[in-house]
Amino acid sequence: MDHFADRNGRLFAEDVDLATLADVVGTPFYVYSTATLVRHFTVFRDALAGLASPAGEAPLVAYAVKANPNLSVIATLARLGAGADVVSEGEMRRALAAGVPPERIVFSGVGKTRGEMAAALAAGIYQVNVEGEAELHALSEVATALDTTVAVALRVNPGVDAKTHAKISTGGKENKFGIPLDRVPAAYALAASLPGIDPVGVGAHIGSQLTDLAPLEATFALLGDLVRTIRAGGLPVERVDLGGGLGIPYRAGDPPPPTPADYGALVRRATAGWGVRLLCEPGRMIVGNAGVLVSRVVTIKPGDAATGTRSFVVVDAAMNDLLRPSLYGAWHDIRAVAPTGDRMVATVVGPVCETGDTFAEDRTIDAVAAGDLIALMTAGAYGATMASTYNSRPLVPEVLVDGAAWAIVRPREELAAQLARDRIAPWLDGTENERRST
Repeated sequence: MDHFADRNGRLFAEDVDLATLADVVGTPFYVYSTATLVRHFTVFRDALAGLASPAGEAPLVAYAVKANPNLSVIATLARLGAGADVVSEGEMRRALAAGVPPERIVFSGVGKTRGEMAAALAAGIYQVNVEGEAELHALSEVATALDTTVAVALRVNPGVDAKTHAKISTGGKENKFGIPLDRVPAAYALAASLPGIDPVGVGAHIGSQLTDLAPLEATFALLGDLVRTIRAGGLPVERVDLGGGLGIPYRAGDPPPPTPADYGALVRRATAGWGVRLLCEPGRMIVGNAGVLVSRVVTIKPGDAATGTRSFVVVDAAMNDLLRPSLYGAWHDIRAVAPTGDRMVATVVGPVCETGDTFAEDRTIDAVAAGDLIALMTAGAYGATMASTYNSRPLVPEVLVDGAAWAIVRPREELAAQLARDRIAPWLDGTENERRST
């Protein structure tokens, strides 16, 4: 569920009128609902209630920062007890700045640099999820140089088809992630032999936007067998990272995906007797439905049925602001902020000079005219975080709503600031004496 609803013919975010907000902030902009963030996190956390480790530790719900790294979003979740799953030093710095304690941070990712490893160890994070034997050796060298020991979990590639979009599937044999299942026991023994490395567990993350629990159930069964195999070899396993990936509804009328309660029941059943601390990495499930992208209609280009030309609704948001439809062919419901009850069929596009700058093709939507506002729904995950400045368009604002209160939590980028990031080479600006050769 979310907290975006029509009131007297206007779309609200909690108690904030989006039309009024658009007049103040300007369009396009992202807006996030605190109430939705809180509800989704607490429902997910509560679904895992009672699954404590032998030491009494509750499961660590480490929010996947890549889904939405806004500091206020992370801070909202941190105050509820969330940890953070990060895949870069930048994400780790964001989590720390937002108030996530280092002992609740897990560093994942297939291409960690030695600099990132050193930063993670210096911060004292909870765990590093290692993706391969070469990474184990590099991490050992970094830890030894820093005279410290790091807790490590080995990420398993279980060879399971996640039954999701190919570009967000991460657990198949053809994917770049993790250590093949049959190599993990030997890799775990290697980890135990290396200085500075404390192997504490295993984990798997097979993909995103999963709408079927069967691939997760198969993965958890393999992880359970793996835990028993490693322990039979004389090594302890204290933690298992179950990954994330639980899907959310994007399209009204589609079958609902599994609920957190469904997921919790699966976890409870599949992990019985493991005797470990569980970790989970939800991202999209927490923030996806908590955000929308508000945009204004620039113009209407009417079609002609006789010639087969489409009707276009051109809006001021573009693929650089919300890449998912162009990148994945992803669906986002489109709603008028002030619907009249009339409907129209149109292709909704942005102003970027790419035919791929398309949000919807020949779709039945609320009827709109130039100057009207639309909301692209379920845009809280992989929206602003994947944005770019293509066509030299400024990054758009992000707004957080809490009841009737709202705040701009990332200002609109100024074009002057965008220009200031570039430098004119000295032989082009008349300062030839400053020219450097390589």
